[in-house]
Amino acid sequence: MGTDKRARQKANRDRARQERIRKQKLNKVRKRGILIGVGIPAIIGVLFLISNFVMNDSSDAPIELSASSTPEPTETVPGRQITGKTPCPKTDGTEVRATIFEQAPPMCIDPAKSYTATFNTSEGVIEVALDTKKTPETVNNFVTLSRYGYYDTSFIFRTDVSLDIIQGGGSNNTDGPGYTIKDEGGRFSYSAGDLVMARSSGVDSGGGQFFFVTGEKAAVLNSQGTYVTFGKITKGLDVAQAILALNSGEGDLGGAPSKPVKIDTLVITEK
Repeated sequence: MGTDKRARQKANRDRARQERIRKQKLNKVRKRGILIGVGIPAIIGVLFLISNFVMNDSSDAPIELSASSTPEPTETVPGRQITGKTPCPKTDGTEVRATIFEQAPPMCIDPAKSYTATFNTSEGVIEVALDTKKTPETVNNFVTLSRYGYYDTSFIFRTDVSLDIIQGGGSNNTDGPGYTIKDEGGRFSYSAGDLVMARSSGVDSGGGQFFFVTGEKAAVLNSQGTYVTFGKITKGLDVAQAILALNSGEGDLGGAPSKPVKIDTLVITEK
């Protein structure tokens, strides 16, 4: 009996040690950023002076968002996983929530129709007119994820006052739907109210993350123009700006909100 007891105690210690190692690895992953890879072309040397919030395009290293920028918010509630082809979701709001996909969705929207995204956040409501004319594929991806409830209970986890942007679409900047989509629409310039796909420094690396432009400082990204703008705020720009004002003032990429900012639901309407 004594031998069995010692064996059980040893097994419990081993499991506890493995759990500590797993959590340490997970925390390290969460500190790594894969989004908005804000690179600077070598020919724009003057912008190197503001490299505190950008990275060089020649580097494959991911941007990091310091874990010290704000206490980590409550985890986004996970949904089901869809394997194989992604079917188009129901449009009446009754679709069972899904957050992990094996494949990007097919064309599920009608580009001839107009689509509005309503972000019901803990800080207020933001309404966005989605651009199906210039970026139908990107809008389709966003609408499909929204109708699957992908963004419900996710967070605005980054606020960068040096770029006038707030970034969201998960619990942290490593969250993704499990696939990437192609960039579309050519080159872009950025102004207040834009809804933009976030991605790494590589092409065709967007998935589910996005950012809102809240002011004129985002114009520093115009020299690249590679982040796909697929919507414009029609109501609630002041809410987005108020979220930016919650900036903690800490962190490698401008920081994060000083309190969790949650997207309770993201509702799509079509006409």
